[in-house]
Amino acid sequence: MCWCKHVVVALYLSFLLFSTGFSTSTDGLVRIGLKKRSLDTNEQIAAKIEAAGGEKLRASTRNYRFRNNVGDPGDVDIVGLKNYMDAQYFGEIGVGSPPQKFTVIFDTGSSNLWVPSSKCYFSVACYFHAKYKATRSSTYNKDGKSASIHYGTGAISGFFSRDHVKVGDLVVKDQEFIEATREPSITFMVAKFDGILGLGFQEISVGNAVPVWYNMVNQGLVKEPVFSFWFNRNAEEEEGGELVFGGVDPKHFKGEHTYVPVTRKGYWQFDMGDVLIDGKSTGFCAGGCAAIADSGTSLLAGPTAIITEINHAIGAAGILSQECKTVVSQYGQMILELLLAEASPKKICSQIGLCTFDGTRGVSADIKSVVDEETKDVSSDGLKDDTMCSACEMTVVWMQNQLRQNQTQERIMNYINELCERLPSPMGESAVDCENLASMPNVSFTIGDRVFDLSPPQYVLKVGEGPVAQCISGFIAMDVPPPRGPLWILGDVFMGRYHTVFDYGNMRVGFADAA
Repeated sequence: MCWCKHVVVALYLSFLLFSTGFSTSTDGLVRIGLKKRSLDTNEQIAAKIEAAGGEKLRASTRNYRFRNNVGDPGDVDIVGLKNYMDAQYFGEIGVGSPPQKFTVIFDTGSSNLWVPSSKCYFSVACYFHAKYKATRSSTYNKDGKSASIHYGTGAISGFFSRDHVKVGDLVVKDQEFIEATREPSITFMVAKFDGILGLGFQEISVGNAVPVWYNMVNQGLVKEPVFSFWFNRNAEEEEGGELVFGGVDPKHFKGEHTYVPVTRKGYWQFDMGDVLIDGKSTGFCAGGCAAIADSGTSLLAGPTAIITEINHAIGAAGILSQECKTVVSQYGQMILELLLAEASPKKICSQIGLCTFDGTRGVSADIKSVVDEETKDVSSDGLKDDTMCSACEMTVVWMQNQLRQNQTQERIMNYINELCERLPSPMGESAVDCENLASMPNVSFTIGDRVFDLSPPQYVLKVGEGPVAQCISGFIAMDVPPPRGPLWILGDVFMGRYHTVFDYGNMRVGFADAA
């Protein structure tokens, strides 16, 4: 069975972004311009090869890890980007004296700086990108500590070094960074970026390295301990956006920002309220949900149960999940009767024998979609049981939402079967009909005291033009278990609509209408 190997090719977005340069003005702000770049044939070929090799990609989502001792050597893979190739924002930096130029992704979802090393001898990817040469820098300081970061489409490994890092006109002195000596993935070979500059907190920094942003603040290089993103989502315009260090640029937003406090340092995490479809509450986050603002994720990710409901509402076509259908046909009526009898929703799946209840939730840590036919014969009974448990937990959530709307039992059962058919592909994406945008509902998120709307043109990403054009839902599924989840990842789909301020000094994140 090969559908999961080829679907990724049709789902890549129509542009990548790279830096145009820097500017520093008398207002004390350091501006980094961003520019759009089209996806090319090499990247499509790489996507095919990666998918055919069995990589389980989820477009533009991360391999988020949540461990207790994030500085331990065993936690070097705490942050991993699954796929950089959909739509990213690039900028140019300089490392060393004189500065050696590198194109990097400015990523609020990670905290390390890494660039390819001149000592990268055995990875083809290094031959296609700029490489740092320590011998050419008068300010280089040896460190040598080993480092490794694992990604969904490969990994990078190498060692730490120290040198000056130039961002715009700012020079960060003695910055710890990773010289990558191995980049085995084809994705890195054809990527338009050389490395990553993380703008997250030190709590998720591999090797506990001090992030570049921390040193900008500590060395007194910025006017205010604030940086902000403006992403230009107008595909017709050449300008891609701007990253501002030291404050905010008033011309990039309208009205006032709504600020919420950072609730947990690591990612830029905050509390989010309800999720609404066409103005109606889904009830999923009635008790509150955690969210992060992440410039390194192109789409908007959330729990599978509610993402499936959103994709159903917008007419996004997913992949049939047999496990989901089985749960509905064999246990659906029983689940419904237990809900009507006011049984504890969290215990229902264990009561009917599909989950092992541990006092807080089922054993399922994440929702799994249908296993490829080629791997079913080696799947363990434990995996299958966990998938059935996950399908049951989703069914309970969906039925709860329908009961709140006073739907009939027959309507509820039909609706749940429809949702099963809308489950996303193993890569997380779902397609919509480009001609139906006018009839699709708004999807909204409550943050602070404001409801933030996304209209169909804002959450649907169009790939190509004319009769070959494809439209992709900007919503993808990702499940993070309690206590850190449910977690929403507000990536570029959201940040493109709303100018985003990362206020390090006051430990808060702010959103305002982008101008």
